[in-house]
Amino acid sequence: MTGKRNSRVFRIVMLMLLLSVTAWGQKVNTVVIDAGHGGHDTGALGKNSREKDITLSVALQVKDYIKQNLPEVKVVMTRDKDVFVELYRRAKIANESNADLFISIHCNSTKSAIVMGTETFVMGLHKSDANLAVAKAENAAILLEDDYVARYDGFDPNSPEGNIFFSMMQNTFLNKSLDFAGRVQANFRDRVKMYDRGVKQAGFLVLYKTAMPGVLIECGFLSNAADKKFLLSSKGQAQIAYGIY
Repeated sequence: MTGKRNSRVFRIVMLMLLLSVTAWGQKVNTVVIDAGHGGHDTGALGKNSREKDITLSVALQVKDYIKQNLPEVKVVMTRDKDVFVELYRRAKIANESNADLFISIHCNSTKSAIVMGTETFVMGLHKSDANLAVAKAENAAILLEDDYVARYDGFDPNSPEGNIFFSMMQNTFLNKSLDFAGRVQANFRDRVKMYDRGVKQAGFLVLYKTAMPGVLIECGFLSNAADKKFLLSSKGQAQIAYGIY
């Protein structure tokens, strides 16, 4: 009896390992690229700069790189012009497209003009107050939506408890998301030569309802003079887009 049970457990374990390997080797057929903010939601502001404009330019160039080099991969944009798209709709677009990967592109800002560099977030628990602050800033976009209280189950973007709750909702794709995020940061560091702030976890609404691996990329700080100059340049945007591609 014990032998049969051990044999059954062994088969189950081997099946789980096989499924795991198959999943990790799964080909990416569809990518959804999300240009953060848009329309009346400008996102972070710098002197003569708006996050929504930079994210759209970078996102469109990522799409172009993929289409030129990986024509078999379908690319879906959550927006391809300056329009406002609610956070829940961005996730809905990704889910309805049966996407294999979700990439949300943003720019950062802080009160300190010294802070600079790129960082890529995945859905998860906040490891620091700084991570929570970034999530709260991006999640605050829901305040521009109608009926956001009902749509997001009473979520308050200014509540630490609310952000932590949503960060616990999507652990299924954490490992794949972390893997992709690490590759993005490595490219930013080694190819684009931007300061690497690392891969981090925080509770982003735009990620929590997506049923696939996903990341939120902060391409640099508009509050930092060097980052802003790079982000506003056509060369900088092209290099960032290529790093993501």
